[in-house]
Amino acid sequence: MATKTPEPLKTMKVAVVHDWLIGGGAEKVVLELHNMFPYAPIYTSYATKEWKKRLHGMVKTGPLQHWPFNRLRKFLPLLRIWWFTRLKLEGYDLVISSSGAEAKGINVPEGTLHINYCHAPTHYYWSRYDEYMKRPGFGVFNPLARLGLRLLVAPLRKWDYKAAQRPDYIIANSTHIKDEIKKYYSRDASVVFPPVDIARFKTTEPTERFGFVITGRQTPYKRVDLAVAACSRLGLPLKVIGSGPDYNMLTAMAGASVRFLGFLKEEEVARHLQLAEAFVFPGVDDFGIAPVEALAAGTPVIAYKAGGALDYVKPGVSGEFFEEQTVESLMETLQDFKPEKYDNKKVASAATKFSIAEFHTQLEKEIRHCIETAETQR
Repeated sequence: MATKTPEPLKTMKVAVVHDWLIGGGAEKVVLELHNMFPYAPIYTSYATKEWKKRLHGMVKTGPLQHWPFNRLRKFLPLLRIWWFTRLKLEGYDLVISSSGAEAKGINVPEGTLHINYCHAPTHYYWSRYDEYMKRPGFGVFNPLARLGLRLLVAPLRKWDYKAAQRPDYIIANSTHIKDEIKKYYSRDASVVFPPVDIARFKTTEPTERFGFVITGRQTPYKRVDLAVAACSRLGLPLKVIGSGPDYNMLTAMAGASVRFLGFLKEEEVARHLQLAEAFVFPGVDDFGIAPVEALAAGTPVIAYKAGGALDYVKPGVSGEFFEEQTVESLMETLQDFKPEKYDNKKVASAATKFSIAEFHTQLEKEIRHCIETAETQR
């Protein structure tokens, strides 16, 4: 494995490569990579105007940026593969691919170190293939999505596996994703948790907490339906923040104790988290930034015992688990939940290791380790 002699990170010539810049937890990682390496160009298949602005004009896009039908972009993995694999990345000491799809498949010149920050093995090829086939989440385009995925999944899995062998090192965003990388890509990975703006959710004011809350995009794999159904059956107060393709289904099934608040401003979301007795997290997420934000607000998390939640939910300390991904299992945990046994300050302290500052520290430490390891293997 060839790489240049290690030098201080601030003097290295760095590039960042990311799948797409629309909005979400993965984009927040790119933002912090930009803050760590402000002069590094950010190559991506397409980006919104907002993200181009937030990244101070450092974004370089591909042909999909000019694609006229925005909602169809995700149906074009072959075009993304074509573009990413043909990127010219000469002259860089370090390339960091931030990827849960095609960006990890870049080719770097000899002498350039490639580190992949992996958000997940590509969902629609591997762990969530069956979910995508049942409910792709593209509305009227669902039949097209199913057909394309069914026809292309075999060759795309083969390509995706090969692409995952290209980075010199892989960093996972959670212990769960570290295990998924081993399972699907046959590779070892270290773990650096993603950055969470925990300061935005902290409160020093004593609050009277009441009821439960859930936030996030209302898509099938988030399993918001479990929270809505469980709280409806038990008559427990639940605030549902956000929207998405499942919104109409969720409102139709909800009982009188469930309130839908739609999209809210960041400060409003923070206040609702600070006022809740617990945050409900019924899906299996790669990491799960929203529940960590709840912890930062001093709010314990009731989570399905799987995925990224295993890294931050500690029973009796920062929340509780329910064992089966069913309404009945969640209902049992909700009924047994005793908010008075939690110290909200201690709950908030559980979020400290997921701060933005901690992400910078741990990622820089891991990058330096990769550089030193690569040098000894020359």
